[in-house]
Amino acid sequence: MKKVPLSQLNPGIVFTEPAYLQDNHLFVAAGIPVKQKELERLKAWGIDAVFTNGDILTPQQEKEGAARKGPAKPSDEGTPPLSAISSEKHQILSLPEVLERSGAYKTYTNLIEKLSEIFETIAQGLSVNNRSIDTITDRLLELVRGNSDQVVTYILAGEIASAPLAKSSVNTAILAAMIAEEMKIPNVKILTITTGALLHDIGMLRIPREILEKKENLTPQELQRIQVHPLYAYKIIVKELLYSEEIGRIALQHHERWDGEGYPRRLSGEAIDIGARIVSVCDAFEAMVSEKPYRNSMIGYQAMKNLLSDNGRRFDPEVLKAFIKTMGIYPIGSLVLINNGALARVIDVHGDAPLRPKLQILIDEFGKAYKGNEGEVLDLLTEKSLFIVRAINPKEIENLV
Repeated sequence: MKKVPLSQLNPGIVFTEPAYLQDNHLFVAAGIPVKQKELERLKAWGIDAVFTNGDILTPQQEKEGAARKGPAKPSDEGTPPLSAISSEKHQILSLPEVLERSGAYKTYTNLIEKLSEIFETIAQGLSVNNRSIDTITDRLLELVRGNSDQVVTYILAGEIASAPLAKSSVNTAILAAMIAEEMKIPNVKILTITTGALLHDIGMLRIPREILEKKENLTPQELQRIQVHPLYAYKIIVKELLYSEEIGRIALQHHERWDGEGYPRRLSGEAIDIGARIVSVCDAFEAMVSEKPYRNSMIGYQAMKNLLSDNGRRFDPEVLKAFIKTMGIYPIGSLVLINNGALARVIDVHGDAPLRPKLQILIDEFGKAYKGNEGEVLDLLTEKSLFIVRAINPKEIENLV
């Protein structure tokens, strides 16, 4: 492969063959224009070159080449249009039938139901025995440790429409437990972090519903009300539920920022509790992949890209690194298009090669659809000729069938 110095790359250039970072990590697929943000990210990471077997074309050269070729014929396309996917094939993209048969999925939904009941009791001003919350924490950790691959899929699937606060809290706790495990945090501290993650947004129970469900922009006064919720959460956790200060701090500080521009106390760096730093990343990711009254959800890949572009502003870089190792750039459950035209779902990630996950084929390059676990399993770490062209938002397909 040829080594191309970063100094020779400009926004808009196109590679005629895929370009890679070190260790065969895909930087950009052939024919995809390079973006300014991608070049800035490489520079921030200290990467000074990429590798390719192809040539570099400027935007003008690419345009001229396309003009000489004329309109592309369907048989010339490297990937089939999504509109070619029939409604029959669409059935394999939906998860409910598979999930309903899973004992792990039933545990996941049950945890959300139980936490929702607890939140409703607290919202009514009634007392809650924290043992019921401890039971949820214990069961959640068992679920994560036995089914970590599956639970990420549940988060991205978004099949549960009810109990949004409880669902968000359980999802955040699952992700926080996974990061804490990756960071080799002692088990006692993992219990604390998971409990804090479950309760981090409990202060929202003190915010008027009309503000939480508002679709328009919040007024400055409404925004100020929202930003008080970490203080409410701390009081509920420590004063009402009688949990430790350590658990209360996680909720109190989960909106503090690494650069000191957060709230409520503008703490920065390691002055922020490690549990709060972990929950901050998980809360942000969960918010991005979940549908809110004021916007649609993002796909997991786009959410990961947003986190990667943080550059030490909001998040602890070490926590973010652990999250990426745990989730991969394409989180488990993501739908992706491969360069041979096949559609696949990510079923496993490699912490040291986040761009080369393990996939299960849903629709192969010949258009044959597979249900359940029938499709071929491909490990991109060993299948060097294959790479992900892009992530697919399931709604792209839903809107076409």
